[in-house]
Amino acid sequence: MKTLTTLSILLLILSACAGLPATPDPGQPVVDEPGTPPPADPFSPQNGDAALIEGPVYLDSLELLTLESYPLQFVLVLKGSLPTPCHQLRLTVAPPDEAGRIAVRAYSLADPETACIAVLEPFEASLPLGSFPAGHYQIVVNGEPGAEFDA
Repeated sequence: MKTLTTLSILLLILSACAGLPATPDPGQPVVDEPGTPPPADPFSPQNGDAALIEGPVYLDSLELLTLESYPLQFVLVLKGSLPTPCHQLRLTVAPPDEAGRIAVRAYSLADPETACIAVLEPFEASLPLGSFPAGHYQIVVNGEPGAEFDA
């Protein structure tokens, strides 16, 4: 009887150590086909976005980082909030226009069928912009001037 009790306790401890099955992170993109790796940029538009509704993004700050490389590489760091924890951040970057303006669009997406608590969800996103030919550039985020740099 004592051995059975000890064995039961040991099995209970081992089963507790096994952990829970992994659940997907809501901030990570959903991969539609098995064996397809997720995109390198989790904030770019994803498969299935057409079924979601678009919402706002509340930007608090942005910072332009210049990486010490040749050629120079630039990274835009955005900090702000999403309308709810159920919203997913999306970022798109257009190539520079003739005036050197780089348009960045920041928006959120959510499933209209999902009930979600109405509380702001903070985020911080690093968006690699890459390198550019020599010249002066201005980053515009959602129509608002953000940062300027020389490449």
